[in-house]
Amino acid sequence: MSAVSPLVALAQQGAMPVVGFLSLRSASETKELLAAFQQGLSETGYVEGRNVAIESRWADGRYERLAPLAADLVSRNVAVIATSGGSATATAAKAATSRIPIVFSGGSDPVAAGLVTSFSRPGGNVTGVLNIAAELTAKRFEILLELVPAIATIGVLRNPGNSEFRVQVQEIEKAARLVGKQVIIATARTELEIEAAVAGFPKQQVGALLVANDPFFASKRERLVALVAQHRLPAIYPQREYAEAGGLISYGTSFPDVYGQVGVYTGRILKGEKPADLP
Repeated sequence: MSAVSPLVALAQQGAMPVVGFLSLRSASETKELLAAFQQGLSETGYVEGRNVAIESRWADGRYERLAPLAADLVSRNVAVIATSGGSATATAAKAATSRIPIVFSGGSDPVAAGLVTSFSRPGGNVTGVLNIAAELTAKRFEILLELVPAIATIGVLRNPGNSEFRVQVQEIEKAARLVGKQVIIATARTELEIEAAVAGFPKQQVGALLVANDPFFASKRERLVALVAQHRLPAIYPQREYAEAGGLISYGTSFPDVYGQVGVYTGRILKGEKPADLP
């Protein structure tokens, strides 16, 4: 956890509101997304350092760090908490406070996750932006088969700590049944486990790989892409940043657009709107 900066200390004395930014990702890997969030805030009239301060917390892909980081932001009495990294981050923030407004970005159904009451009237202190990441899994599967139609077995790399993967598994298994393909799922929650999982796919006659959407994988994308290339596996990834790091192909949401909208919602709440009323 970082120390309170003089700017944040001044804000906490009442000079300007403080926004908490809680991310499952790492600081270095979230620069572009944080900039998009700040741009969204500026569209509502809030500029960091001028009339708003941002207090950031980074879990570096470790799900177990989310709860204490959320509690720390609550203890600092921030005005709003914006969360990054799916429903796990939002759930940690919601568990820490029922008073402070929360704006999440997520890839699975927030109603099913218990974050909101409904899409149109969230209720409570939580609202956010849904990026339908899980529902795009079947499309990724389809694209991968267009690239390598002759393969019999597709590998899937997932993080067991990511609760959103349940929906992704259902989509993958349904798509595989329709085309008569076998799916082998490997799990990894550390860099060493990623290395072992990718190395194990060729031994199981896996012909191509689908990498599930996960903030920890995104934070290790350069290493992951290099490992996949080393084992000569055609692979599809959930974000364009993987392709920019050398991966074969990606298909997914534009996360800067998502975080820009999170910034807009955060600014609207700072202006007095209630999260319960923001669809």
